Amino acid sequence: MNRVLAHLGTKYPIIQAPMGWIARSQLASAVCEAGALGVIETSSGETEACKAEIEKMKELTDKPFGVNLPILFLKDRAMLDYVCNSGIKFVTTSAGSPAKFVGPLKEAGITVYHAVPTVEAAVKCAEAGVDGLVVEGAEGGGFKNPEEVSTLVLLQAVRRAVDLPLVAAGGICDGKGMAAAFALGAEAVQMGTRFVSAAESPVHENYKNAIVDAATTGTYVLNKKASPCIRALKTENTAKIYEEGLMPPDTFARILDLYFGGDMEASVGLAGQTSGLIDSVKPARQIIEETVSEFFEITGRLGQCASAKAFG
Repeated sequence: MNRVLAHLGTKYPIIQAPMGWIARSQLASAVCEAGALGVIETSSGETEACKAEIEKMKELTDKPFGVNLPILFLKDRAMLDYVCNSGIKFVTTSAGSPAKFVGPLKEAGITVYHAVPTVEAAVKCAEAGVDGLVVEGAEGGGFKNPEEVSTLVLLQAVRRAVDLPLVAAGGICDGKGMAAAFALGAEAVQMGTRFVSAAESPVHENYKNAIVDAATTGTYVLNKKASPCIRALKTENTAKIYEEGLMPPDTFARILDLYFGGDMEASVGLAGQTSGLIDSVKPARQIIEETVSEFFEITGRLGQCASAKAFG
């Protein structure tokens, strides 16, 4: 059996990424109802609001859902303790070492996957006792490793190093990407940018349309010589940051004006390179069903090639 599906308890091995402020009950419940795993974010730092969103999920869906705990962004143990007592069964951790989190989470009966950008991090997390890994390639949006390694390479390298269940993230928005990820050793995929632009996503239409209108070269990797390094949509604001090399300290001060007010110059619109492959806003259910259908179409064709020992 697919090991990730066994951990998720969902119909499909597809996970919605935990985007700050965006990955809340409106989007996550729609993803769950469509058979994939919706995930509630906590990276916004709005502890009480995130707790309320988790409780709201229990009202909106009876399907499994997850929570993300970004270790370096958590001010204290409040969210960790809450999640351990919330009935949640699946957690992704990120942004730091999961070593101190794995024990309490697993004692609470929670399955733990950690997001990793390197082979070295994958090995350390395996040694720390995580149940699986989210392997994040450089194509993805949001916070990135400044030493860019594509999902195509990173996934293969991590699979060689560890035998844990792997979720591929970065550069995946459809069945083609999902099929490629499975060929490289993944047992599930995580999609962020594709769900940011979903009909149920709470962000402003300007943000969704900017993703739809973006070219494959429509993102920058910013702040590579400092922290955090991010991938974001090309705008006048991000072009200036790209040329200067460093992000101003107040870069994220007006992020909500971009996300929900539609001012694309107010901050940085985080997005991955798949923005160049996304050509329309679609409901989460349609995104998921089309991804699954295309995945089986492609793998079925490849299976026929394998059976015939022919290349087409």
